[in-house]
Amino acid sequence: MDGLRVIPTWRHGRERLYVCLPDGGNLAWYDRETARVNLLADDREEAVLEALGPFLTGPVSVGPPPVPTPAELARLSLHPDDDLAPNRPGEALLIALDRDPGPPRLLRPDPRRGALAAERTVGEALDRMDGAGWHALHSIPLPGGDRVHHLLIGPGGLYAVHALYARGQRVTVADPQVKLGRHEPRPLLRRVRADAGRASYALTAEVHPVLVLVGASDVTVPVPPREVRVLADGEVDSLSRLGGVLKPADVEALHAMARDRNTWAGL
Repeated sequence: MDGLRVIPTWRHGRERLYVCLPDGGNLAWYDRETARVNLLADDREEAVLEALGPFLTGPVSVGPPPVPTPAELARLSLHPDDDLAPNRPGEALLIALDRDPGPPRLLRPDPRRGALAAERTVGEALDRMDGAGWHALHSIPLPGGDRVHHLLIGPGGLYAVHALYARGQRVTVADPQVKLGRHEPRPLLRRVRADAGRASYALTAEVHPVLVLVGASDVTVPVPPREVRVLADGEVDSLSRLGGVLKPADVEALHAMARDRNTWAGL
């Protein structure tokens, strides 16, 4: 096997097995998910497959690495400080709570913690759609201190998703007002539509507003609100069943644009 070594690594949640020379240089990598061996040196195919033999569990395709798409090239050229893709659900709230934890919970609940729980719940549900051709971005900062909680991009279009913590409360949605339990109603749907509108302007594509009510005990919507989808947190995956709007290349191009912080700076 010419002293070749097989080194397992993880990239973006996917396992790759790299075949390396004794000096550390790469000859190939095997992607288990796609069952493909990507060769960097055609004349070493036999030695590479022999080294990978104990790790192969079925037929594989062998060939040169795929040529990056324009969207992939744009992503690779993006400066890490400008890349929003690593943002966790509730990233802005996590930073704020780290800087100022607020009063002890025994004194009074900090509403930021409930909001963080809601964004995490919704964000995790959106992230689970990744394998179905969708991409989710979280906590997108907007000029003026506002932010889009989540942006979902996929075959069914683009969605600006706002998460509202409503644990154990009755919720009434009467456009534009949203009433939680005994609290005074707030015109929250105006904010949800405004966030989607700003995202549409930044991406030059239609972005649909979505309000997700997290943990509500009961939801009343006398009349469906204009333009806004209202979902319970258990219904978020229904968005993944939408399709027929964007082609895969369009999804990738819009995702590459949306993850660039500079896209949102001029709003």
